[in-house]
Amino acid sequence: MIEKFFDISTVLMTLFSSLEIIKDEKEIELVYDIDATVPKELKGNAEALSQLLAQLLTFVFYQTDQKEVVLSISAPKDFLYEESISFQVKNSGLSREKVEHFLQNSLKKNLDLLQGKSIVDEENPADIHIDIPFKLNELGKRRHYRLTDMGMLGKKVLLICESRKVAQSIQKMFQYFLYEVDVGIEAYKRNGSNMNRYDILLIEDKLITAKFEEMVSKLQQKIPLKYVILKGAHYTEEKGKQVDAAYLIKPVMQESIYELILSLFEQESKNRSIKDEEKKIIVNMEKYIDETVKKEAQSVIQQNRTALKEQSGTEAGAEEEEEADLPVLDTKEGERNAGMVALSYEKELRKFLDSFDRSDVYFRQAVNEKSTWKIKEFCMELEKQAKHIGAQSMSHFADRVSLLFVYDKLDTLPIYTGKYHTELKKLVTEIKKYLSSQ
Repeated sequence: MIEKFFDISTVLMTLFSSLEIIKDEKEIELVYDIDATVPKELKGNAEALSQLLAQLLTFVFYQTDQKEVVLSISAPKDFLYEESISFQVKNSGLSREKVEHFLQNSLKKNLDLLQGKSIVDEENPADIHIDIPFKLNELGKRRHYRLTDMGMLGKKVLLICESRKVAQSIQKMFQYFLYEVDVGIEAYKRNGSNMNRYDILLIEDKLITAKFEEMVSKLQQKIPLKYVILKGAHYTEEKGKQVDAAYLIKPVMQESIYELILSLFEQESKNRSIKDEEKKIIVNMEKYIDETVKKEAQSVIQQNRTALKEQSGTEAGAEEEEEADLPVLDTKEGERNAGMVALSYEKELRKFLDSFDRSDVYFRQAVNEKSTWKIKEFCMELEKQAKHIGAQSMSHFADRVSLLFVYDKLDTLPIYTGKYHTELKKLVTEIKKYLSSQ
């Protein structure tokens, strides 16, 4: 078994990205619920774990009628050297027979490779439960997130989210930092409908209207309220233009919450700002968020998805024809390029894998954040490295994305995240095939 140190958060981000097409096709929301006891750095077979989780979730997506699938990950509280980490899909909506057949047949090879075991819960037969042993990188490197100032602890959050399961997952991550989280309008009303109670207002982008942001803008003039927008991968409409806003991108991980808190309160902590707790700001939140708004938002999301698919289809016709003759990996060209500078082609291929193997996650995140300089630098480096190893199809892809900046077509960038994932997967497969034959 190939064991090496890996970051489990990176594995989960890559997994989320690789399943985007299936999630969109089935219109399923994938939620990660990760206990704070799960160490960030582990030693084990990361590739086999990725394959197993991809198999597991693909099976669930195609078989279930549920519109939300939660992957829960937990570990013993006192993780010493080697412990079993638990991966569970609860309430899968599948029959016990289907679950057992899948575990004993389709998943057995990768499960054996990881020395893991499946557990059947007699009381909850629709649950899929797998335990896999992993080693800890270092005893001191558990999942600890230390904020830079005590003043960042114990804040209050109002979280408004369409999905109850997404909300529960985010609530748990904030509670790690001793944050008090009110979830939903009812909890807000129970606590007096007082917006000055909260340090953070976190709302899902699909529930936001112009009137809502106008209300937030007025609030921010009166109280030091942090406004955070939870953004999905496909919801491209701009929000937060008229207000001071921060963003949280799905899938939400503990690292995301940690970095968000630092960005929101680091300067405030340095200035030792003190909030006036006595002031009351009563807001009727139902006036701004109701069922009509939700239905309108869903309509907008569907229109955006349809437009992206249509645009992708129109552009793909000419591009696919153009790319049909481009090899995924031209090893002769790569060997010639490496030989010209007296380098080992095998080492150059391994170097490319080290740099770009999971870069589809980085690319998707940069696109979601609309970080143009990150995307530009990434495409320039990708094109250079791909050309060097003879990855002609990838080099052409990077060049094409770079041209979006020239022709001011940045609004089409979200289309290319899925394309890059597919292109990268093909190239990585070819590189590994070549290396294994040497």
